[in-house]
This record gives sequence, C-alpha cells and structure tokens, in this order.
Amino acid sequence: MNTDLQNYSHKRHNILTNEWVLVSPHRTKRPWNGKQEKLDPKKRDQYVSDCYLCAGNIRANGEKNPNYKDVFIFTNDFTALEKNQKKFSIDDGLIQAQSEAGICKVICFSHDHSKSLADMEVSKIENVIEVLQSEFKSLGSKKDINYIQIFENKGAIMGCSNPHPHGQMWCQASLPNEVAKKNCSQLNYFKKLKKGLLETYLEQELQKKERIIFQNNDFVVLIPFWAVWPYETMIIPKKKSSDISGLSYKERFAFAESISKLTKMYDALFNCSFPYSSGIHQAPTNGKKNEHWHWHMAFYPPLLRSVTVKKFMVGYEMFGSPQRDLTPEKAAQNLRKLMI
Repeated sequence: MNTDLQNYSHKRHNILTNEWVLVSPHRTKRPWNGKQEKLDPKKRDQYVSDCYLCAGNIRANGEKNPNYKDVFIFTNDFTALEKNQKKFSIDDGLIQAQSEAGICKVICFSHDHSKSLADMEVSKIENVIEVLQSEFKSLGSKKDINYIQIFENKGAIMGCSNPHPHGQMWCQASLPNEVAKKNCSQLNYFKKLKKGLLETYLEQELQKKERIIFQNNDFVVLIPFWAVWPYETMIIPKKKSSDISGLSYKERFAFAESISKLTKMYDALFNCSFPYSSGIHQAPTNGKKNEHWHWHMAFYPPLLRSVTVKKFMVGYEMFGSPQRDLTPEKAAQNLRKLMI
C-alpha cells in the first residue's frame, strides 16, 4: 500500500465523471464536537397497519395493495415524472427549459416491513433482481424512454419517507447529469482503446487487492479509488456488459450474493441497520449498441465514525470539491474484517 496516499493530503481522479476528490488522511485524528445523529434502534414489526407499502393496505391514492408475498411493483402515487404532460421548451437567451416526461415506479422488495436487503435471503434478493430485469426490458422498449435509473434510499437519515424495504425506477427521455458524465468518459475511452474503461480499471484493482472487499466468479465489490463517501462502494460485473437485462441465472445469483455480503458488512460495521443511497448506472435505452458501457452499482452511505456521526457535504465540498478523511484503503480494511 502506498504510504504517501495514507499519510499526506492529495487529490484522486474519478475516471467515470472526470472530477477530483480531495483526500486528507491526517484529519481522521481531529476531535468531533459536531452533530450526533439519532438512529432508531427499535425493531420494526413485520406488518404495520398504516404503512402504504405493506401488503393488503390502502395507499394514498385509494388503491389497495395485493396480499403479495414476494416482490410488488407499482407506478408511484406521487410521481416526479408524469407520462402524459404538455411538451414545451423555452429558449430565451440564458433562460432555457425543456419539458421532461417519464414514468416512476416503486419496487417493494418484500412483504415483511421489518426487513432490509441485509436481512433477506440471497434467493429473495435474486427475485428482486429478476423483476428489475423484466421492468428494465419493458420500460426501456418504450419510444420516449431513453434512460432508467434504479435506486434505493435506505434510512430516514437519507430522506427515506417510508422504512418498508423498497426501491424506485425513474424512467425518462434524457440522460441525468451523473449518467451523462459517465457516458462521455466511457465512450471516449472506448473510442481510443476499443476496451471498456471499468474493464481496465477492474484489472488493476484485482492485481492490487487494496480496495477489494468481496468477489465471486462474476462480480467484484470494492471501494473505488476515488470514493467520496467514507464507506462508498461499487459492485462491478467482471464481464463487461451494458445493462442488467442480459444477466444469466448464475450471474443473477452472484449479483444477489454480492449485495447480500455487502449490506451485511455495512450493518455489522457500526452494529446498526446501515443507511445509504444506492443506484445502478447502466447504458441508455436508446436503441443503440452502447458497447462502451460497463454497468455497475454504487452505494453512498453517510456514516463516518460511528452510528451517530455523519459525513456532511458542506463548506468546501459545496463550493470547491468533495473531500474525505478516511482513505478508501483503510475503509476497505474495516469492511473486510466483517465478512460473514
């Protein structure tokens, strides 16, 4: 391990977004007198009568959920993107706007209100992935849908409005900002070298083994060299592919196993139901080959030193660039010790 990277301030380059993060290892020793978060330690019930995601309950729009036992998916009752809306554009000098239509769906991972992905069996996580694959194919085939963002917000600290285990799919015509950056970086690299950007990066990481947390035959779980959040991770398929639609049964199991291993390590780190935002970045559904894309899943957890100390993106991070104290290599060591 490079000792300079562990002892001195430096910048690290994010190859996917072409941005930089400032790393300040010596700041891990500073005392903390800032805000202490309060996470709810109570064990949740399997069923909650006023939860609008629990099986058999009435949602806010008056519809009744089926008595589902596995995965349940429906169109978001409070959608951020509307399917049928007026199309318009404004181009008035520096005042520019465009209408954006789309479809937003909610995916309940389980009927059990008390569970998270970390508590679910690998086979149950497989079921979730299978439904996501099916929805991705179906929604991606629609004429006005060119990108599908799959994500999960876990925990009130991440702004999750309902603790029932669920994720979302936002489908739209244009590429979101983060995806557009990753699309550009991967495309430029592929044009020059005829090889995937993450494919090459993964080869380096597998050689060094400094930031890898877990791997099986098909996936690698690691803390990226350029990670911003203290325990930020990525799940990357070893075989370059553009999206999740082509996952075989074997690969789907390996992906589910990777999610299970990682989320269990997260929960064990500070002995809590670990909060995070996670998302799958994959190729646009624009009908093109998108050979340059190597899909991946990222987890952005906010906890820094303990169950109560959160990393805030303020000050320099808001006005300059992202900054972290704990190095990715040290974070990877901490998580590897908790392998179950």
